[in-house]
Amino acid sequence: MTEKRCPWCLGDPLYQDYHDREWGSPCYDDHTLFEFLLLEGAQAGLAWITVLRKRENYRQAFDHFDAERIARYSERKLEKLRNNPGIIRNRLKIASAVQNARAYLALKEQHDSFASYLWQFVDGAPIQNRFQSLAELPAATPASERMSKALKQSGFNFVGPTICYAFMQATGMVNDHLVSCPRHQQVQQQHKSVPDLPCR
Repeated sequence: MTEKRCPWCLGDPLYQDYHDREWGSPCYDDHTLFEFLLLEGAQAGLAWITVLRKRENYRQAFDHFDAERIARYSERKLEKLRNNPGIIRNRLKIASAVQNARAYLALKEQHDSFASYLWQFVDGAPIQNRFQSLAELPAATPASERMSKALKQSGFNFVGPTICYAFMQATGMVNDHLVSCPRHQQVQQQHKSVPDLPCR
């Protein structure tokens, strides 16, 4: 990829690879969406690169984001996580992973697919923005506010509108690659329909 990448990822090979391979690509896999939701919550108040550098540690520490296992974590397991230097050792964020795993499983029982539930907030198709500069990117939108409200009502936490918008950007619900970036057109072509969208 050329030097026209979105400038936020420049200067770090890990960030550039994430930008080139993942960020903004439409994601329809429940497990991957759950992983991103937990990682975005862990990122709250920090730079995303901080979480990205610890991502493999998170996968190991949180049983590869197996929601059923996370939902059953004991206090002993939580204490072990709080002492794990490979992750962000914030007591509330670690506890929220358990709460969110339980909420995720309950929501899946109601809607079958976590993906279809989440994609309803963009009417089943990525919002194709055409931003020219980073200054134009919003911190939150009405869609991320609706998602945040719904997730909170379903028992999730660390899912404020700003976190939800970052999640939507990462998982391709919005295409926020700058129009000058080659990835803008690439991810635009990756969309596929999401079956069985629930009624609002």
